[in-house]
Amino acid sequence: MRPDRVKVSLLSGGLLLLLFFLFPQSGFPQPFRKKSSKDAGEIQFERMDRNQDGKLTLDEIPVRGKGLFKRIDANGDGIITLNEHLQFRKQRPAQQPRRNKQRGPRLPEGTEVTRDIAYIKNGHERQKLDVYVPANAEAKLPLIVWIHGGGWRSGDKRRCPALYLLDKGYVVASINYRLSQDAVFPAQIQDCKAAIRYLKSHAEQFYIDPDRVGAWGASAGGHLVALLGTSGGVSRLEIHGAEKSKIDSTVQAVCDYYGPTDFTIMNQKATARRPIIADFAESKLLGGTVQENLEKAEAASPTTYVTKNDPPFLIVHGDSDPVVSVTQSKVFQEKLTSTGVESELIIIEGGKHGPFKSPEMLEKVKHFFDKHLKM
Repeated sequence: MRPDRVKVSLLSGGLLLLLFFLFPQSGFPQPFRKKSSKDAGEIQFERMDRNQDGKLTLDEIPVRGKGLFKRIDANGDGIITLNEHLQFRKQRPAQQPRRNKQRGPRLPEGTEVTRDIAYIKNGHERQKLDVYVPANAEAKLPLIVWIHGGGWRSGDKRRCPALYLLDKGYVVASINYRLSQDAVFPAQIQDCKAAIRYLKSHAEQFYIDPDRVGAWGASAGGHLVALLGTSGGVSRLEIHGAEKSKIDSTVQAVCDYYGPTDFTIMNQKATARRPIIADFAESKLLGGTVQENLEKAEAASPTTYVTKNDPPFLIVHGDSDPVVSVTQSKVFQEKLTSTGVESELIIIEGGKHGPFKSPEMLEKVKHFFDKHLKM
């Protein structure tokens, strides 16, 4: 072998050895890849398109996005095209970065907080509640119970918009309940009633006046507070044998934010934009479609139990709500008032599916509870 070739071979071997030590995981540096020309929306679409047929069906959408399906499906043909997906992404407002990890409003100084109280002994992990007692509470105070929304299949008690009432002379409780993937109806209302009984039975501990209890909830939570208000004394919606079951679960005022109130008229027939499928939130709640469970749909409807002895209601709903039709609240309001129940319906012009947390609306909610729980 010629000397110059030996030198080159040795040099090449040394270079390879150096590269091996510099890139021990891959052995060798990878060649530079050409940056993809696809934007984030196209990449997201391709990841969801499991069968790679260029369109998305409902079963390809992640659980958290299923509720948006009909809004993305602009032409209502039951599938989402890439163009529809990209158009929807453009229309959605950009998410603002979180300034901190704190959830909800800052608590007033001195608030006594007790979290994750099991209101059913040895019960499900979701059967827990949080209680917030104002600083220096001495006399018994009215209680506001917040019940979260989330289509009966998501949501959490930690997000509690009622906390602003703490410095207005109220004790506040926020509850979790079993979701539809944990148990079907009536598990959810049974849990809410059990939580009310627990709070009343521990009234002295938390400075609660058990005869002045208000319930407030939004969406699925709005449905549950409405059901609390109209089904007082309905034994089939109670958990029998639960702690302090002799204490009633009635409430004295209800604020229903855009909750479904009559399931029997929610999906009477299939349409191009809303075909009858078992994946809708109300179907998951009932254990099947409304059409297959009409008796249970009636049992789950607050309108079913309305009597003249029901507590006063404040109902708030947007007239452009794409999730729960404002018709639900209009029908409920008519049923309440015609039966002799005091009720006010506030329809937000152009309002979607909430959240309606403007200072003006929060003041209306406060005034409603003040009127019926303090005066």
